[in-house]
Amino acid sequence: MTTFEIKDRFYLDGQPFQIISGTIHYFRVIPEYWRDRLEKLKLLGCNTVETYVPWNIHEPEENHFSFSGIADLRQFLRIAQELELYVILRPSPYICAEWEFGGLPYWLLKDPLMKIRMNEARYMAKVAKYFARLFPEVVDFQIDYGGPIILMQVENEYGGYANDQSYLENLVELMRSNGVTVPLITSDGPWRGMLANGSIPQYALPTINCGSDVKNHFRYLRDFHGKVQPLMVTEFWIGWFDAWNDEKHHVTDVKAASKELADILSEGSVNIYVFHGGTNFGFMNGANDYGKLAPDVTSYDYDALLTEWGDTTPKYHAFQEIIGQIYPLPKFELSTKIMKKYYGQVPVTRRVSLFETLDQLSTSISTIYPQSMEMYNQGYGYIYYQSQLMHEGEIEDFRLIQCKDRAQVFINQKHLVTQYDREIGENYPFKLEGTNQQLGILVENMGRVNYSVQMNHQQKGIIDGVIINGSFQTNWQVYCLPLNNLEDIDFTQQYIPGQPSFSSFIFDIEECGDTFVDLTGWGKGVVFINGFHLGRFWEVGPQKRLYLPGPLLRKGHNEIIIFETEGMVRDNITLTDQPDLG
Repeated sequence: MTTFEIKDRFYLDGQPFQIISGTIHYFRVIPEYWRDRLEKLKLLGCNTVETYVPWNIHEPEENHFSFSGIADLRQFLRIAQELELYVILRPSPYICAEWEFGGLPYWLLKDPLMKIRMNEARYMAKVAKYFARLFPEVVDFQIDYGGPIILMQVENEYGGYANDQSYLENLVELMRSNGVTVPLITSDGPWRGMLANGSIPQYALPTINCGSDVKNHFRYLRDFHGKVQPLMVTEFWIGWFDAWNDEKHHVTDVKAASKELADILSEGSVNIYVFHGGTNFGFMNGANDYGKLAPDVTSYDYDALLTEWGDTTPKYHAFQEIIGQIYPLPKFELSTKIMKKYYGQVPVTRRVSLFETLDQLSTSISTIYPQSMEMYNQGYGYIYYQSQLMHEGEIEDFRLIQCKDRAQVFINQKHLVTQYDREIGENYPFKLEGTNQQLGILVENMGRVNYSVQMNHQQKGIIDGVIINGSFQTNWQVYCLPLNNLEDIDFTQQYIPGQPSFSSFIFDIEECGDTFVDLTGWGKGVVFINGFHLGRFWEVGPQKRLYLPGPLLRKGHNEIIIFETEGMVRDNITLTDQPDLG
């Protein structure tokens, strides 16, 4: 039986072992490319791969579990083992990862009394039920069962959120009772008391997350241990992520990052965060909120060693050289053939306004007062609220009370105003011509906050209500729009310029390759290819094109559907072989 132990160092089968790991999030990469990305990690000189496990992917709706397709964790672990890579597994409940709600499922928000990430009975009951389903998927992949998993993490960066040690201890007990036998770690920032808040040394090895000044941080970690133990950077940040409205795509200095890597390897072990970032497919991007909302873009390129689309970078080759000075590098041919294709301009085939096909896409809910999308069992996407205004003349007081994240207001289906983030709640006076006017409010969930104290307030849609001249407006029709039923769009209906709309692009190809959807001239919305949700776009940038992996295409007939909310559409899109992250 193979063993992995934590003593004064890491030991594999009784021999000292230095972990050289890189992060690949299986849920940000289509399964057809898992082997390619893992092979490139192996060729870098890494002996280990690290990945989070997002609860909201594996239990998207309560008691409905998913472990297939992009959620097929066992297959990802199987490929890693075939390539003789060890695995650091960082299971939920919370992962951060710039992922929607930090990996927590939206349906937790339906209970207003629940306290997430605390030793609170309601929350822990949900975690326990999830763990009971999750760990049977992975326990036989532990190293003492002949598998590749050598370490698992307890929670994630908990010291940056709270200091409830009983919560962490409860998670350890749940993990052990569900068959986890490998050693455990925690990982926290080495500053402002985070390490002390998030560590449980009696159960798990404390490690650190940082991107610079590693030598000093290692000194601090050594003192914190109080005895000789392995030093490890569990997240060595070698890049950064982008948010909508950032001035440009974030990049970091290759030379500086390489020096830090050499410093880490001279004293301890490392996990490169991230080796390969991938893509925030669908509505799964996270967000930060420090005084203003900053939702992440669709690309999770991160200026990583591999680009979002899997190409090696100068940083990759610099890191490979450093690792190669310590350990012999493997050599083998990549097994997956990947090519980029320029398909050119694709004209629009058909187009329909949202309001014309609303009743086909959603069944209206009649209610006295509007509620958040979670209360309608909706996790992601858009929600449309509609009511009749019997007022006439001046509306001196019009306010949305507790509404998130972006609201477009329509009168008789004509755009009145858009409010976003902190603007929501500001008074917007206007005048009504005649009585019985239709008020419509389209609200977009831009991605739930994935870090820090704002996580406690991530309900989306209209939470409290709508004020008209000092009073709450009542009697509403609510339409949930998760956009998971595009086959129900009625393209035979009318398109009215300026309204939110669906555009269909039908095209044929002879060869499938990676391509990029150029959305120049389009406003804001989301893109689907053959029913698969690629993610969001927004003219504010910095990202201007969406990565479309070749396996999502098929020889012959293909369809791209774009939902656009601003009335900014064009009669064509371009599928190019060149990315543009801004």
